[in-house]
Amino acid sequence: MSATIYDVAREAGVSMATVSRVMNDTAVVKEETKKRVLDAIAKLQYRPNAIARGLASKRTKTIGVIVPDVSAAFMAELVRGIEDVAHMYQYHIILCNSDGQVQQEVDLIGTMWEKQVDGLLFMSPSLKPEHIDTFEQAQLPVVLCRTDDPEKRIPSVNINNRQAAADALDYLIAKGCKSVAYVGAKMGERALSDQRRQGFEEAAVRVGIAPSVIETPEETYGSAMSALHSALRIDPPRALLTVNDEVAVAALHACQDLHLRVPGDVMVIGFDNTKLSQMARPELTTVAQSMYDYGAVAMRFLTKLLRDEPIATYTVVLPHQIEERASTQANLLT
Repeated sequence: MSATIYDVAREAGVSMATVSRVMNDTAVVKEETKKRVLDAIAKLQYRPNAIARGLASKRTKTIGVIVPDVSAAFMAELVRGIEDVAHMYQYHIILCNSDGQVQQEVDLIGTMWEKQVDGLLFMSPSLKPEHIDTFEQAQLPVVLCRTDDPEKRIPSVNINNRQAAADALDYLIAKGCKSVAYVGAKMGERALSDQRRQGFEEAAVRVGIAPSVIETPEETYGSAMSALHSALRIDPPRALLTVNDEVAVAALHACQDLHLRVPGDVMVIGFDNTKLSQMARPELTTVAQSMYDYGAVAMRFLTKLLRDEPIATYTVVLPHQIEERASTQANLLT
């Protein structure tokens, strides 16, 4: 991968703004610092984007969008929401896939800064100190989407994932399920997943059932299938609450492989209300939130920052609801 301005700044031990000042000769920089920057540029064979350099100090009407997995089931609808609002305000977007890797995310933030995007929509499994440091260096307006800043330093758009998971468990309890297992990755891997698991565990304690968990190495269909086949062979729970719809489809198929009826023997509830939930058979009950609204609201939030419009709150919490379908519509109360 070609070196970015962030790489040069890191190599020279300066900010990206200082690198820009040296390259563009727009401010006085100490000779020692200037030499470090030029040496870093030579060492890394950095080649700045000529078009971006020509746009210095001007609006580019572009927005950087960094996502962990552009192929995720919910991503098309979310990006459509971003694109529709961006078009309304005459912005173009640059969409980048980070694979959820912190260093790649940091590099992409530097690349977006180099391309002089006007603002950034950022989505990541977890917000790390490296992200915060890079945001501060880039000095770009940033809105987090489906990503939380626990310290509320950065504007964000999300749902209350803890409450959503608790509501899903309450729904299953009301259906008569006395044993429910949560299916998702181990704690500490992804902030959003952690919140959903915590919501489930807290609600389980509240209603007086053991908070059973089936951990999957990854929150994908293949990874979940392997874990579920092992866990469901002996004493399967009455219901499975999964971290997302892809894992819920794996739960459906694992039950079918083991001759467990859904919903007769095991109820299954997903998360996110993606198209998979209606494509599955039986159709999946799922925790629904509008993916389109995630993108549209986050983009509108960013335009407010860019246009200096009044902002009532820096933390936008979108609504959620239980979308009931066939995977939980059994009448057995066992």
